[in-house]
Amino acid sequence: MLSLPSTSSPISRKKYDVFLSFRGEDTRKNFTGHLYDALKSSGIVTFRDDPKLEAGEEIAPELSKAIQQSWCSVIIFSKTYAFSGWCLEELAEIVQQKNANGHKVFPIFYHVDPSDLRNQKEKVEEAFAKHEERYKEDKDKIQKWRNALTEVAKIKGWHLHNGNESEFIGDIVRKISAKLCETYPIDHDELVGISLPLKELYSKINIGEDDVRIIGICGMGGIAKTTLARVVYTQMSPHFEGKSFLADIREVSNKCGLVSLQKQLLSQILPNGCFNFFNVHEGNVIISRRLSSEKVLVVLDDVDNVQHLKCLVGRRDWFGLGSRIIVTARDEHILRSCGVDGLYKPKTLNPDDALRLFNLKAFHSDTVPKDDFIELSEEVVCYASGLPLALEVLGSFSCDRDIVQWRSAIERLKEDSNKEILNTLRISFDGLEEKEKNIFLDIACFFNGENRDLAMKVLDGCEFFPDIGIDILIKKSLIKVSDDNQTLQMHALLQEMGRKIIEEKCVNEPEKRYRLWKEKDVHHVLTKKTATEVIEGMIIDNKRESSKMLNLSTDTFSKMKKLRLLKVLCVSNCDDIKYLSNELRLLDWTRYPLRYLPSSF
Repeated sequence: MLSLPSTSSPISRKKYDVFLSFRGEDTRKNFTGHLYDALKSSGIVTFRDDPKLEAGEEIAPELSKAIQQSWCSVIIFSKTYAFSGWCLEELAEIVQQKNANGHKVFPIFYHVDPSDLRNQKEKVEEAFAKHEERYKEDKDKIQKWRNALTEVAKIKGWHLHNGNESEFIGDIVRKISAKLCETYPIDHDELVGISLPLKELYSKINIGEDDVRIIGICGMGGIAKTTLARVVYTQMSPHFEGKSFLADIREVSNKCGLVSLQKQLLSQILPNGCFNFFNVHEGNVIISRRLSSEKVLVVLDDVDNVQHLKCLVGRRDWFGLGSRIIVTARDEHILRSCGVDGLYKPKTLNPDDALRLFNLKAFHSDTVPKDDFIELSEEVVCYASGLPLALEVLGSFSCDRDIVQWRSAIERLKEDSNKEILNTLRISFDGLEEKEKNIFLDIACFFNGENRDLAMKVLDGCEFFPDIGIDILIKKSLIKVSDDNQTLQMHALLQEMGRKIIEEKCVNEPEKRYRLWKEKDVHHVLTKKTATEVIEGMIIDNKRESSKMLNLSTDTFSKMKKLRLLKVLCVSNCDDIKYLSNELRLLDWTRYPLRYLPSSF
């Protein structure tokens, strides 16, 4: 659900991640050999030339091709590197690829001073004196070598003088690994708008650091948390000794229990192991002992209980240095409670990306093939409000249907919401306590887009404890507060889901619903005089044709004993109101036509 850039990353066509350039007689059997092994063990595909190729001074065609087929070159400048015409010719080819095709270059200054290379002094000056003597007739070649050496020596790299070589190599591998992860192509089809989220997420994951990190991805249902996690998992997994992706943890734990998830975690990371345990406490011990020296990548998808985290990734010391744990959840509080090192909240798609994703699903194309569908496509995209799940579901539903069927489907959406979308969104609502459910439904019906302080006062008067309740809804990604902290906001599809929950209990009898906001339902209840005492909230609006003749009589509200919230925006006629419920905590009546409120109120 989320975007391939308009053009694929150059690395998508590369055979190698790294090309190693070095002076064989200096470092092949020590530093370069150790670096090559470390890169290879981290899953980085590395080209190291065959010593048999170093027979002459001209660069072999095989090496030139290998440079072109590599994403980057790591150049190990050793003490006699500049004495080799072979190395300098190779260096010139690398610089040519850098300037022409964006080939990345990372220099390592191995017991040499970078300034000597830049200024071509000391041993480097001596080396070029020999080259000039040998190639008297080819001054252009010498100048090409000089220019290449100067250019690369100016690039910031790694400088080893008297440090620990093992630690030095580890740092190089981590940094290159991190850079590679950011540039791997996205192999998943039809991902729209994912480039920027991935960049932000990688900055929090920071694979280059040698610590253990837990990163949370939090947001409402259908916002593409799992999609993001899976793309990161696919791209990063080659750089870890072990990996595990535990999908649908909420559902799996309910059906099979946490022990089965512990065994799955261990089996995916250690496929040759045999794990016979029967309770979570034994599982905790085995995970902490067997994985404490392993550099692992673990994704826990759809976590909805703190116990999931305690039993699967209890403490950071359960895993080896460099490990990364990625957790997706709808509830921010769960992630905060386990002390995540970073939290990323995906956003809904912007209108352009939303339209593109819908078109990909509906037409298998970035654009709408027929003008007749353009307006209808935009109408559906507007309805989805940037939610990737909704765009995918509605796009797939619209695929291969004609214009008449499209119009019918859109009209039906206005009356009957798509069940697949709403069922996904409803999971978070079903996990709420009764007080929070009431707060959510009141916001969905009466307070979406309204002043936060006013809503809090009203909800507090209803004894719903909104100080904690609103915070819970925010943490569960069901509502949010505007940037200026003044207004309560709810995604359009979450609002629709909340209202649908109220309607579905009494589909054809609006008078039996706790909350009434839809004009035709209110008109029905008031004109037919079918109001009941279960009604707790109502919006009366007289703006449309259907309610122009609406008249509020003296006993309109007499049966609404539990009415807590009443908004009257406009009515045609109003008799002397004799009764208003003493349960009212919000009375918002625009242009109240009477001189007094009922004496019993």
